[in-house]
Amino acid sequence: MNKFAFRNWGGLLAAALLASCATDMGGGASRDASVTRFHLGQPIARGQISVEPADPADANSLEFGQIATSVERELVRLGWIIDKGNVRSEQVAIVRVDQAERQGRRNGGVTIGLGLGGGSWGRNSGVGAGVGGSVPVGGNRANAVVATQLSVRIQRRSDATVAWEGRAEGEARLGTPQAGRSAAADRLASALFRDFPGESGRTIRVR
Repeated sequence: MNKFAFRNWGGLLAAALLASCATDMGGGASRDASVTRFHLGQPIARGQISVEPADPADANSLEFGQIATSVERELVRLGWIIDKGNVRSEQVAIVRVDQAERQGRRNGGVTIGLGLGGGSWGRNSGVGAGVGGSVPVGGNRANAVVATQLSVRIQRRSDATVAWEGRAEGEARLGTPQAGRSAAADRLASALFRDFPGESGRTIRVR
């Protein structure tokens, strides 16, 4: 197995621009999510796994606990055994959630695209998972939407070799329950792990 190839997925994933589009905001959230996954098409071992935040400072927060529960649900469905609080488990799922606010529609319903910036996964990573974009000056906040990006990387703890990684992005109208980080992450986790491991290197729309 080519470890070098695994560790360079981060740059490929960072370069995959996921275009947000508010296709149906009638219920406060778009039903679509943009999903990109990367892997080498080889079997991914199931076993004990710990779900941890990209930023260790978030480990004990209530919000991350809710986000982790959504990811853990999907991992259990796929055959993993969740090891809560076990920092010695060989497999670990590193989770990050980013959000940005932007103007939803203007000039007769034209959607303004959301750019993905160069955020940092942190130590031993190289994955840029930040979300860029904001409501333009003078924009109508009543039309603003919140874009959420859920990123997950499954790797070995001992040497940080990545077995699978992906991210899902969706949006919801500003001020609605669906725009909250944990609620958005819950919806995106279902999309991200659907048909796991997914087609490597392809961005798809999941409804």
